[in-house]
Amino acid sequence: MKRKVRAPYFETGVKCYIYGDPVLELAKASDEASVKYDVDVLFIAPYVDIRRIREACPHLVIIAPYMDTLKPGRGMGCVLPEALKEAGADGVVINHCEHPMINGRNRPVTMEDIAASIERANECDLLSFVCCDTVEDAKKIALLKPDILNPEPTELIGSGQASDMRYVRDVIREVKAVNPDIMVEQAAGITTAQQIYDFIMAGSEAAGAASGLLRAPDPLALLDEMVKYVRKAKDDLAKMAKEA
Repeated sequence: MKRKVRAPYFETGVKCYIYGDPVLELAKASDEASVKYDVDVLFIAPYVDIRRIREACPHLVIIAPYMDTLKPGRGMGCVLPEALKEAGADGVVINHCEHPMINGRNRPVTMEDIAASIERANECDLLSFVCCDTVEDAKKIALLKPDILNPEPTELIGSGQASDMRYVRDVIREVKAVNPDIMVEQAAGITTAQQIYDFIMAGSEAAGAASGLLRAPDPLALLDEMVKYVRKAKDDLAKMAKEA
């Protein structure tokens, strides 16, 4: 069965900013924050670290950074979905702008490729965490029924500048109109815990940071603060609902 994710949640990853033991250190800190604040944390882990993170961090929702759509057999150098699941991954990133590749071919990823990736993820009980750029792209991908949509303008990724609230509200409205069951998060350019809080209060089911977190003077302290602010948003939303 697929791993269940509770909203609002926090999402982070390391891309290629760090490697080796520092990755495990960040994963353990994420796992501890998840327990401390009773908030689900999605951790996008390098392939080579998935198994040891799974063994050390039982509470994390571990997401692989990519997979191919091939099935067991020939395919030297490709990433097999079944192997990711066996290693301990709970889901997979699909269509991230920093990895425009499918089945070993470096080319623009098509809607057909995204559909095939979501199908393979479903076959392996992996959460499909699909990235997109524009509101129009988000609407098209929503028709493919991913589990999570991560809309982020490409030019803002790693820029330190977060999406404006008009974009956030527009993309949430359009995706939910197509399929209200899809979880929508925000992640591009986020550098502060307050931004995490603001995006969730604006209607996102999650928010996260990778480069903005790892470039901070004290990434572990900022990580704890960001997860804390997810908890704050969750509590404030529950209070507002009770008072309504």
